[in-house]
Amino acid sequence: MSQPVQPPNPPQQPYGGQPADGNPYAGGQQPAPGNPYAGQQPGAPTGNPFAGQQPGQFAGGFPPAPPAARGNVGLGVLTAFGTAIVAAILYGVIAGSIEREVGYAAIGVGFLVGFAASKVGGPLPAVGAASAVFSLGAVFLGQLVAMSMILADGLGVGFSEVFFEHFGDVVDVWKQEADFMTYLFLLLGPVAAFGGASKAA
Repeated sequence: MSQPVQPPNPPQQPYGGQPADGNPYAGGQQPAPGNPYAGQQPGAPTGNPFAGQQPGQFAGGFPPAPPAARGNVGLGVLTAFGTAIVAAILYGVIAGSIEREVGYAAIGVGFLVGFAASKVGGPLPAVGAASAVFSLGAVFLGQLVAMSMILADGLGVGFSEVFFEHFGDVVDVWKQEADFMTYLFLLLGPVAAFGGASKAA
């Protein structure tokens, strides 16, 4: 009669339940007292020494940054005013040089004023309204600059003499010469200002 075969002894696991000679940490034994990291599982290395920390975990942690301001009406209005002055001069010089008004230039004036004001002041209704008003004024001022250039050239005098010393006369000539296209260009400025403001938002 044959004897039952005994299963072979399981191989010794190097990290098994029995502690290896001289290794107090093998087999899940507790490490020496005084180790604050005992029993923690190491995470995947990320290269971030603060990984796993919660915000504000450190004493005296950094407070959250305040939310960014959504807009500044005053700064937006000032930007609209300054841009309108510059755009009016450019528009007047272009129109005066070619001795005719250009619709695209009037649109450009309004768009530039609205875009710059809303980019700086934010997408606020007051900034958009100021841009429209200043665009209207910029196109009108540009038309007066152009007319002054044309009159100065025709009279053989300097631009500054016509524009600054006879400004009332320039306005009177503008009223006499204004037609449908003149008023249309005036309206194009504010409309384009709203378009520029919406693009900047």
